[in-house]
Order: sequence, then C-alpha cells, then structure tokens
Amino acid sequence: MPFLEHLSLGQYVPTQSFVHSLDPRAKILSAIALITSVFLASTSLWPYFLWFIVLIVISALSKLSLKTIMVSIKPVLILIIFTVLINLLFTSGEELFRVFFISVTKEGLAASIKMGLRLLFLILFANITMMTTSPIELSDGIESLLSPFKRFHVPAHEFAMMMTIALRFIPTLLDETDRIIKAQLARGADLDSGSLIKRFKAFIPVLVPLFVIVFQRADELAIAMEARCYRGGIGRSRMKPLCWTLSDGLYLLTVLLTCSSGVVLDKWVL
Repeated sequence: MPFLEHLSLGQYVPTQSFVHSLDPRAKILSAIALITSVFLASTSLWPYFLWFIVLIVISALSKLSLKTIMVSIKPVLILIIFTVLINLLFTSGEELFRVFFISVTKEGLAASIKMGLRLLFLILFANITMMTTSPIELSDGIESLLSPFKRFHVPAHEFAMMMTIALRFIPTLLDETDRIIKAQLARGADLDSGSLIKRFKAFIPVLVPLFVIVFQRADELAIAMEARCYRGGIGRSRMKPLCWTLSDGLYLLTVLLTCSSGVVLDKWVL
C-alpha cells in the first residue's frame, strides 16, 4: 500500500550529530516550549515563518534532511486536512464566496490556515524529537522529568515505560500491517477501489489478524518481562546515566529565548 511506505512516525534515526548527543531532557523540554509557543501564535502568519526557520536550524544540527522530517506528516495528513476543512466551512463571519450551499468566510479562511499550521508544526517538532532520541533515552528522560511528582504518587517509571513501548511498537505494527495487506492482495483482495463502505469492509480481513497479532505481542512482552523479574522502577539502574552538560543548557536556553521572543513580538509589538 502506498500510504504505508516511507513512514517515519516514532522511528529513531541513528546519526552522529549535535542534537543526537544532547540530553533527552533538554530535547523534551525544548519540544514542549516550541509546541507551546506555536499554539500561542496569533492569526498573523509571520510567527510561522520563525518556527520554520527554527525547524531548518534544528534539522541542520540533527544532520537530517528537511524532506525526511516532512515525511512524518504523512500518517496524520488526513487529520490536518480534516481540521482545515472543518474550520474553513463551519466558521461564521464575513462571507468571501459561496459554492452552492457552502459558504467560505474570511474568519474561516484565517482559522483554517492557523489550525493547519499549528498541527503541522506540532507534529514536526514532536517527530524531530523522536527521530533524534532513542526510545530508551526518551523513556529515561520522561521518567527523570516526572520524578519530582513521585511524592504525589505519580507513577513516573510506569508512565515512561508505557510511552516507550508504544513508540517502539509503532514501526513494528506498521510492518505487520504492510505484510498482512500484501498477503491479502496476493489472495486477490481489492482494497483500493469502490465506495468508502466497500473499502472498509475489504479492510476487515486486515484488521482482524492485526488485532490478533497485537494481543499476541502484548502477551509475549508481558511474559518476557515477568521472566526477567521486572518489578517496575524500584532498584532499577541505568547502563548510561543521564548527564546534563553545558551544551544541553545552552541549547535549551536558546530555544526558550527564541520562543519567548517570538511570542512577545507577536502579542505586544506587532
């Protein structure tokens, strides 16, 4: 299936780069700051040019091509288009033009562009963090950031472990889905033609074995963890302890200053 090719959602790209060598906590906090600043942007388009420049800089520091990062929007492209259409067609205001019973307003056009760009940059900044951080580092970083909340009975280790397992199995499940689809196509199944209902019915022979495989892998993982006497984060040690360096602090500080400057200029200056 064409839409399953070249997917990079949740996949780690091992490369020797400045961003790859950073502490995962610095990358996670930077991603949160960037995503928050994107959602604080007004209807003006110029802040999104700033975030695009930031994306190019981070891409260069990560030694990842912009094309590789942009491919990550493919799995959620339908969601972005759907969000844009909803805001475009169902926002009231000054009418620009009408096609039959569909009215497009000035406010709807602005809202659709704004929401589409917000979702786009949210996905890109989140995905570049996952592409430059291995699942183990990501888990350790999340657990370390949540550890101060353990006094409030927040299961930091368990939460980080669940996220790591979910991210780890995204590429695996995509491979399994691709394998099942190819097997069904080899048996003469038609998955690309017909109405939407017909296509959905044609995908049932794909979904049923996929769910069976998901439960099988979950059961195998649980047995493997029990066989290794896994008991959560109590007494757990790390082969590579996290170490915050000057580079991590400078990277996070630069991102925070860029985000805060963009928000201040957008809200109070321009």
